[in-house]
Amino acid sequence: MIHTVDYYLAPQSPWAYLGHQRFADVARAAGARINLLPVDIGGKVFPVSGGLPLAQRAPQRQAYRLLELKRFSDHLGMPLNLHPKHFPVNGDDAARLIIAVDTHEGSDMAMVLAGAVLRAVWAEERDIADAGELASMLTVCGLPAVRLDDSRSAAVQQRYEADSQRAVAAGVFGAPSYVIAGELFWGQDRLDFVQRRLARG
Repeated sequence: MIHTVDYYLAPQSPWAYLGHQRFADVARAAGARINLLPVDIGGKVFPVSGGLPLAQRAPQRQAYRLLELKRFSDHLGMPLNLHPKHFPVNGDDAARLIIAVDTHEGSDMAMVLAGAVLRAVWAEERDIADAGELASMLTVCGLPAVRLDDSRSAAVQQRYEADSQRAVAAGVFGAPSYVIAGELFWGQDRLDFVQRRLARG
């Protein structure tokens, strides 16, 4: 049986950055399809789920977040700037660009672009809200420049809003989240459970 994993992603999430390639590898090894769903976590999901923007969280939670990011970065051997130059950053334009690529080139290339976007924030000190930077990422990924224009279309915006509402309906409250046959797994630190769930078929 071939599973489909609904992958709810916020392109400015450090946790999505830490888990993105590992998730792609897990899904590929299991022969699973990825349904890539960039969503508006801060604007659409948090108001429903009770999540708070980083600056509004208690100091203890903010401090522990940095500790965990450092732990996972070291454990995984992945470069990560704890205080990136361009963060907080609005992820809407990057999310819409990923959707445009997914629509035209499919999920494999959208996953490649999503990985580039996540690295840009957390390892490369780049601004994913800047159109020039997004255009550069398209070029590096071998994708057509016209996707930037496509990302501004009404159809892409409608899908972005619909997928954000889909996240709410699925019980998603943070990113990354993975849903397999209605079962929710939240966070890159749950990828072992995702792997086991896919292995069960």
